[in-house]
Amino acid sequence: MSADTYTQPAETAVEESTTAAKSPSWGALAVVMVGTFITVLDYFISNVAVPSIQKDLGASSAQGQMMIVGYGVAFTAGMITGGKIGDLYGRRRMFVLGLALFTLASAGCGLAPSAEVLIGLRVAQGAAAALMVPQVLGIIGSVYDGPSRGKAFTVYGLVVGQAAVFGQVIGGVLITADVAGLDWRSIFLINVPIGVVALAYATRVIPESRGADGARLDGLGALLTTAALVLVVYALVQGREEDWPAWSWACLGGGVVLFAAAVAHFRRRGAQGRSPLIDLTLFRVRSFSVGLSATLSYFLAMGSFFYLLALYLQQGRGLTPLESGLLFFALGAGFFGSSLMSPKIGARVGQQLPAVGTLTLAVGYVLVGVTVAESGESTSVLWLVPSLIIAGAGMGMTTGPLTNTVLSGIDPEHAASASGALNTAQEGGAAIGVSIAGTVFFPALGAALPGDYPHAFDMALIPLVAFCLTSAALMQLLRRRAAR
Repeated sequence: MSADTYTQPAETAVEESTTAAKSPSWGALAVVMVGTFITVLDYFISNVAVPSIQKDLGASSAQGQMMIVGYGVAFTAGMITGGKIGDLYGRRRMFVLGLALFTLASAGCGLAPSAEVLIGLRVAQGAAAALMVPQVLGIIGSVYDGPSRGKAFTVYGLVVGQAAVFGQVIGGVLITADVAGLDWRSIFLINVPIGVVALAYATRVIPESRGADGARLDGLGALLTTAALVLVVYALVQGREEDWPAWSWACLGGGVVLFAAAVAHFRRRGAQGRSPLIDLTLFRVRSFSVGLSATLSYFLAMGSFFYLLALYLQQGRGLTPLESGLLFFALGAGFFGSSLMSPKIGARVGQQLPAVGTLTLAVGYVLVGVTVAESGESTSVLWLVPSLIIAGAGMGMTTGPLTNTVLSGIDPEHAASASGALNTAQEGGAAIGVSIAGTVFFPALGAALPGDYPHAFDMALIPLVAFCLTSAALMQLLRRRAAR
């Protein structure tokens, strides 16, 4: 089913038709994009601030890592449950609640007196983001229809990409500017006025929507799924940092067991006619199941590249966070340009646009690797700009269109749940991709001499290129289906 033939089930027709009848403006999209931007931004922006936070609060290196990992794990693990809550109790209501909690947690982070308090508030930030972000795609699916929905998904992809690409730039600028002597605290406090303004408009421009009436939250399913995601993501992210101790493998094994138990629970609850946290019939929709797998593979390649590039530029080439962040503008330029051109490119290549995007991204990575391998310490890093633009263009052709592919065949009653699964694949893929890239990069680094960094960087790019090719190959399953 294409986005243009998106239909509504009978049980949600009254509410959804009310939404459609109001013909909401693009104001709704603007508000939910604000929420999307600041949550994705906070996933990346804190990387730049860790050294300053450690110095100011006397935090250990382990605590510095937990400020990042705590947010990422809470964000990733809570999104499926957050999406289902939106289906049941109202997507606008949960978006507003999540945004309010995120704004409060951001204020707390900016005023945190100790590392322990900051870590706790970062976890709270991630949990609030997990409640808010899954509603975004659900709201887009219920508010916009036909070509408007495709445009909205393109904007969504653009915002996600720009927040990720420019996270380090914005963080470096804020810390370097040291506005009002706030230093690192400004990266959190800047969310407060932005959140307050978005909250003021949210209830005015976003119509309410929800899934089927009478359903209840699957508490056991939420517990099993969240616990499984926490164990797996934490083990993969933190296990690599500690050279894969025994506890990390135990967590991975426990996570697999909990996932299996969750699937069995969902099947049993569905057979009983009760609403499970994840309706497994979603995976019978080929565009969803295949698209979700392609999304996971794509974000394994996309999110980890930012991490690798920052390592190479700052540790291998000696650039400051701000200097390295500015080089990310090349990625952003390619991303922005191809995102704007995606509708025209899509008119020519059709459903293959995400595959073209991931293949372009793979080419960009290869060119970046070749440039790094052939450049010496005295060679300007500006030689990376052309290949980074190509990589950014691949990202821009993939993020929004792939999102549209995944959600185009989903009934509105499952919109936020499907969005939660999609967001989990995106954020979880980025986090796990960093772990995989680091597992290759650091052993290849050897004695950590400047000359070792190009080799380690190029070696770590190999799995990223493989993930891009895998994503493109998965998209061919949809092409064969369409041909029939």
